[in-house]
Amino acid sequence: MVTITGIRFKKAGKIYYFSPGQIELTLGDHAIVETARGLECGEVVIASHDVDERSIVSPLKTVIRKASPKDLRQVERNHSREDKAFNICLTCIERRRLPMKLINVEYTFDGSKIVFFFTADGRVDFRELVKDLAAQFRTRIELRQVGVRDEAKILNGIGACGRPLCCASFLGEFSPVSIRMAKDQSLSLNPQKISGVCGRLMCCLNYEDELYHKGGELYKQPREEDDDMVEPPGVGKAVLTEDGQGKVLKINRYRKTVKVQLEGGRIVDKSWRDVEVPDEH
Repeated sequence: MVTITGIRFKKAGKIYYFSPGQIELTLGDHAIVETARGLECGEVVIASHDVDERSIVSPLKTVIRKASPKDLRQVERNHSREDKAFNICLTCIERRRLPMKLINVEYTFDGSKIVFFFTADGRVDFRELVKDLAAQFRTRIELRQVGVRDEAKILNGIGACGRPLCCASFLGEFSPVSIRMAKDQSLSLNPQKISGVCGRLMCCLNYEDELYHKGGELYKQPREEDDDMVEPPGVGKAVLTEDGQGKVLKINRYRKTVKVQLEGGRIVDKSWRDVEVPDEH
């Protein structure tokens, strides 16, 4: 067994695991660790606990120290310097007339590197820009091109639901989202209705997808009042109801109902327990 602790470096960011060593860390503490970018200060979001050594990716880096009040003041100073660096970089981009959009700037904890995040329609030759920035800040400069989903995560905004974007609020990592998820949930396939502010399919299409999957884990678990799970007839299937024969137009797995169009054209909602699929000969 090995002891690990989970540390996050930005709100709704990915969680990275480190060995706390002999340092006692609790939830909400801040710690100084070494990362691929250099020294960073992050928040403990998963308390120290033991896991099987085979379940981790080696080598596991060790926490350098618990962040002191002085370290936290350094983090605040870095944040204030980032605003100035953003404006300077923006001026350099305009002077070079580069086809790129600057969206964020981050200092590493020790100030040994400044990372500039930007979006662009294609590849950008920013070698001269790097020279300009290096001359201004006299430290290591990294320019990182990100996609539109990452841009939305960094900038945040309000979704169609009226709430702050999920990606900027709590999603640590993006999950694949497909148009099939919208089809399975009988949602409108109008791109404007199922796309987020980033222009890509909304992440929330993923939340209920498992429920709509035949054989999904959520769907397979019986409820107390529903011991014998019954599969609904598929969309387009001919079914028999107490009102006559018809065809399934839509399935609501949450309410366990089907929308059926009868032969006369009338549309009715029925519990899928109350419809029968005639035998096919």
